[in-house]
Amino acid sequence: MTSTLTTTSVTTTDRAADVRTSLWRPTLVAGIVAAAATTAIAAVADAAGVSFEVDGEAIPLGGFAQFTLVGALLGLVIARLCRRAAHPRSTFVRITVALTALSVVPDLTMAFDGASRAVLVLTHAVAAAIVVPVLARRLPAAR
Repeated sequence: MTSTLTTTSVTTTDRAADVRTSLWRPTLVAGIVAAAATTAIAAVADAAGVSFEVDGEAIPLGGFAQFTLVGALLGLVIARLCRRAAHPRSTFVRITVALTALSVVPDLTMAFDGASRAVLVLTHAVAAAIVVPVLARRLPAAR
């Protein structure tokens, strides 16, 4: 005689905690990747002779990583706020594209030469191109 025992387990998750977890780790990873990318771009540009000095003060290479990580964390906050929108993903993308465009205004208005401006704008675009899609994918298209 053969007997079979079947067990069923029910898993419950807190939706809010699941979303927080699903946003934190990708934000951190994307932020680190973006920080490394922007720092590498700045280092290559610096080695090629591009100056990041404004009013006699140079932007340190570590500053690129630091501000990129701050930008990624800002993206996390925006993504969390956008979850309440009727269309979270498209709202998030619209906001972040607008903020990325605004973030280059100081690069274009401060006393940098053309090469410095181009590299600074490139670092903003690269950071956004890495971080924004990662967070956007984790937001629902509609609520």
